[in-house]
Amino acid sequence: MNTQHLQFAEQAAITASVVPDELRIGFWPQHFGSIPQWITLEPRIFAWMDRLCSDYHGGIWTFYTLNNGGAFMAPEADEDNEDKWTLFNSMNGNGAGLTSEAAGIVVCLMAYSHHACRTGCDAMTEHYYHLRDFVLNHPECSAIMHLID
Repeated sequence: MNTQHLQFAEQAAITASVVPDELRIGFWPQHFGSIPQWITLEPRIFAWMDRLCSDYHGGIWTFYTLNNGGAFMAPEADEDNEDKWTLFNSMNGNGAGLTSEAAGIVVCLMAYSHHACRTGCDAMTEHYYHLRDFVLNHPECSAIMHLID
């Protein structure tokens, strides 16, 4: 086994960290404050979840930061879904049952992509790719990629 390659892979691993409750208030301006119309991102993410998941009826979301500079949010599980959300994208015909984290990633990627196109903001495009790079080694990568295709 090539241990040098393994060491690089460990160093290059993108990891997610939960944002503590006391830091949530600064999450959006800290990570997205330079992006035009950043204030609309959170409700647009909720709208994407509502559009893709018939079982979504609002709730608490967890904020995450990535060690590559990215950030995203994901809905918390409730008694109805037991940490599985069924998403269906009618625009491409793909659907999947996902964990809360993966469901949040899907709707954030959709919102980030659309916001980048709408605003023409390179920083928003960078946020999309930071999150997409995290997805490439995520256990639910295939389902996520099919849903956002």
